[in-house]
Amino acid sequence: MSTTPPLKDRTPTGAAIVARLERLEVWSLSYSFIAIIGLGFLFTFYDIFDINVSFIQTCVEIKPGCTPETALGSLPLPVVLNLAGYVVGTLVLSPLADRFGRRNMLLITMLITGLGSLYNAFAPDYPNFVAARIVTGVGIGADLAIVNTYINEVAPRRARAKFTTLIFIMSALGALVGIWLGLLLTTEPTPWPLGLPFALGSPTFTTGWRWMYGIGAILALVAVLLRVELPESPRWLIGQHRLADADAIVADMERRAQRHGPLAEPSARVPEEVVEPPSQVPYSDLLRNPLYRRRILLLFALWFIGYITVYSYASGFTSVLSALKYPPPEAGVIAAVGTFGFVAAAIVMTFVVERLERRHWLPIAAVVTLVGAALIAVAGTSIGVAFIGSILVFAGFNLWVSPTYALSAESFPTRARTTGFAIVDGVGHIGGGIGVLVIAPFLPHMSTLGALMLISAFLVVAAVIAQFAPHTRNRHLDQISP
Repeated sequence: MSTTPPLKDRTPTGAAIVARLERLEVWSLSYSFIAIIGLGFLFTFYDIFDINVSFIQTCVEIKPGCTPETALGSLPLPVVLNLAGYVVGTLVLSPLADRFGRRNMLLITMLITGLGSLYNAFAPDYPNFVAARIVTGVGIGADLAIVNTYINEVAPRRARAKFTTLIFIMSALGALVGIWLGLLLTTEPTPWPLGLPFALGSPTFTTGWRWMYGIGAILALVAVLLRVELPESPRWLIGQHRLADADAIVADMERRAQRHGPLAEPSARVPEEVVEPPSQVPYSDLLRNPLYRRRILLLFALWFIGYITVYSYASGFTSVLSALKYPPPEAGVIAAVGTFGFVAAAIVMTFVVERLERRHWLPIAAVVTLVGAALIAVAGTSIGVAFIGSILVFAGFNLWVSPTYALSAESFPTRARTTGFAIVDGVGHIGGGIGVLVIAPFLPHMSTLGALMLISAFLVVAAVIAQFAPHTRNRHLDQISP
């Protein structure tokens, strides 16, 4: 008697499941999962930006001798070591997502990030504050890599950058909340538009920065609880030979997609190699391959240099403006207004990001950033012009982030996708730290125009490098990165 199971009981091959996944034209998981992942990203960018305005109060309270005018000199250490935490976290934890699953590691990275924020809230002195920033960085660095990998693997082929950008809207909201909450809780009341008339900072309320990090810890806890609901990436499950689990998730995705219309026939061009399991040594797997070695070098250079601009503005803009003789409340307001440009750019990019190849967005981003920086420099006493300039700066240096997130995840194979992203983006964060550390001492001795042009120029260099990146838009992941 034949032991061949009935057709309906057979599990499809890995290649067949991937072919079914590739044919989906719409987001085919629950839309609540976008919100769940987005909440985690909201907290991640809240934490990146909350130091921007609040650090002046933090420094004055916990570091002897620190003043608003000298706070910039104390900013590089927590920023650099926070980014060093990114590197350690992403290099150590991200490869574990290639071994143990995207969803499981998303829970762990957000938990670490929340614990770091809680540590910040109760830091008794400057050394402990810096140590807490390292812990937070460990979680954030890995989380960024795993979230972008996850989105890349479950989003429809024609809209990978679109859904990366949709999640990025939550990042923009996190940045907005982080900076404006810092303005409210850590600056003194000042007539608008040079400050917030109802700001709470005062000689009798100097702990607003602690409340900010406490709120961040709560956001992280909520994100951890909600992430439990996420399904595992079907592509990762296939690499683990858990074909039945992958088949079940893809079947559910197909049912959701069918609500939008009939499904196309699966492509027969997907190679059976997609079932290859993760390498036991993913770094070696990538670095021994000439194709991925070239991509690593190029994308690392892109992120490293671009992040010099990004973090000089994202983490240090208020301190930079204060060092350039702007009163701290006014500097904080200019930075806070700029976050509306971040939000607007993220929303607009959701609709247009797929119209251009990923690498083509960087020159546009560089031009917008330079124009914004020039407007701030020539604003003089015109706060309105400074506001417009700040909006353009924040829009510009964030225009390129989500398409480059997509590009980086697309450029590596499923068996080592998180690891590849960790190398180029995670280690690339060192550029942000070096930018703040090396550039900051020169800025007080420069004109406003010279200082802001110097900061923005690195994004121009990154835009040039990006033009040598691979074409990835609307291509099958397994064709881009076999």
